[in-house]
This record gives sequence, C-alpha cells and structure tokens, in this order.
Amino acid sequence: MLQVKGLVVSYGRIEALHGVDLEVPDGQMVSVIGSNGAGKTTLLNAISGLLRPKSGSIVLDGRPLPSAAHLTVAAGIVQIPEGRKVFSSLTVDENLTMGAYRAHRTQSREIRIRIYDMFPILKERSHQAAGTLSGGEQQMLSIGRGLMSSPKIMLLDEPSLGLAPMVVRQIFALIREINQRGMTVVLVEQNARTALALAHYAYVLENGRVVLKGTGSDLARNPQVEAAYLGGKG
Repeated sequence: MLQVKGLVVSYGRIEALHGVDLEVPDGQMVSVIGSNGAGKTTLLNAISGLLRPKSGSIVLDGRPLPSAAHLTVAAGIVQIPEGRKVFSSLTVDENLTMGAYRAHRTQSREIRIRIYDMFPILKERSHQAAGTLSGGEQQMLSIGRGLMSSPKIMLLDEPSLGLAPMVVRQIFALIREINQRGMTVVLVEQNARTALALAHYAYVLENGRVVLKGTGSDLARNPQVEAAYLGGKG
C-alpha cells in the first residue's frame, strides 16, 4: 500500500500542497481530480521523487520512499508524464529499452513481448521513430515504457490530454485492463467523469487540499462534484 500523510510541497515561498493525505491499496485504481492548479501533478511529482516535500511522509509497504526519482523507480513506482514525453528521435523499440534500464536482459525481453501483445500497433511500429507516431500511439508507448520497469504502482498524469475522443476511449480501456491484470494505478485526469467511473476510490483536490474523498461511484453522485466537474447544475 502507498500512503501519503500530511504532505506539504512548496515552490520557493509558494506552498502548493497543504497537508495532503492519500492512501492507495494494492491492486486498486485511485483517481485524483480537480481543476487546473489544484496540485494534482505536484502530488504525483512528489510521490515519484521529482519534487522534495517540505514536510509529511510518503510510505510504500511500510517503508519511506526515497526522495529521488531513480530510487523511486527502483522501489516500484513509475510515472507516466503529462504530454507523453517520448524520446522522439529514438525508435519505439529503443524507447522501450530506455524504460528497461534496470531490468535483466532476459526479463526485459519477456516484458517487451507482453507489451507488444498488449499494444500490437507498437509492434508494427517498432522500428519507427517515436516522434512520427500519432498522439494515441505515443501515449501507448509512454505507458509501455513505464511497464518495462515492472512497477508495483503506475502514476498516470492526464493520459487523455490532447487526444481525440475515440482514442481516449481506447486509452482508458487499456488502463482498465492494466489495472485488472493486478497493477496498482494512481490516475490524475481532466476527464473527471471517466476518472471516477474507473476508480475504486477517488480524491478531489482544491487549492492543494483534499476537500472530498470516497468511492468513485459515490463521488460521481455527489452534488458538489457534479456541479464543479461533471457539468451538472448543482
């Protein structure tokens, strides 16, 4: 289980997270929704070791996480960044290799086969430069690259951003499949309706604070959430 307690993160004198608490049970999908600037990406970056918290704790399976990104990956947490951020000049296969820098060669080969089975379009494009892929294909590649490290937990930051609706549905179906195969997922997503529909549990962040939490279905029926994030009249 991943546990975040009293997390405070600042950018200089500006405090972005104000004592955030969050729990992610093994095997579940936990969604975090909120408006732009609420602190969602800051939360993921703190968990993944890209930002050093001012105070609070981040604990995985009873052990404090190191505040360095490469050590966080070694501990079993990988982040799929907003905007995909593939290595555009490298091929699809080379991008996957970059995600497997910690893995043994045999293990890497086995994981790559599973990823190509999950994303057959990537196998077709394996020798193609990543920068020439469509947005949806790049998102699949970004997810596949993260899976190459055999993580316990995947942090997904706005996976639907900039994608066509039909592609978004495909990406979310893949994320659901990954979770159903046993991967623990933390999903930050602008599409609140879908994020809540996928989630076992969810949190609402506003101005760096958790203001609501509950099961995805309960929050989807919450009048405040409906008015603010689901297009309801409140």
